[in-house]
Amino acid sequence: MVDRDKVIRPARRTDFFCQPPFHVVLVAPEIPPNTGNIGRLCYATGSPLHLVEPLGFSLDEKSVRRAGLDYWEHLNPQVYPDVDAVIGPVLRPERCWFLSTRTDQSFYDVALEPGDAFVFGSESSGFPPSLHERYEDRMCHLPILPNSVRSINIANAVSAVLYDAYRRVFEGK
Repeated sequence: MVDRDKVIRPARRTDFFCQPPFHVVLVAPEIPPNTGNIGRLCYATGSPLHLVEPLGFSLDEKSVRRAGLDYWEHLNPQVYPDVDAVIGPVLRPERCWFLSTRTDQSFYDVALEPGDAFVFGSESSGFPPSLHERYEDRMCHLPILPNSVRSINIANAVSAVLYDAYRRVFEGK
């Protein structure tokens, strides 16, 4: 049997990522495996994970840990009672990008900086109208073909956004 930690993994590198790292914010996440997968992605990229209540599950649930595998304990996600407890006091509002299917601005057209935060709404309803109104100029979308799906899976969206953001910063070095 091969010791998995002794395998040479060229994908492990630090030069691709930026400091400060990008942040991921999940507002009212509902599905434990999605949050677990996003947690694993955050740990793999050094991106802090911020969770805004209400959570549709307990962080102690086995399914969240299973989806994050044995990395969940190292992630240390921060939990906040509401959006105002994280955006403003912890993350600069002008550097937060809200991903939504209900906006014209493409994520690929926004100018990113290291330390930016990507904010995602709940799986079933996205953001409440009050957040859409308040952060209208910070809303952006990932392109989806017309007459297809309403949205893509949140874990896939976080992955696409996070890796594209790091790629853009990396290419700018």
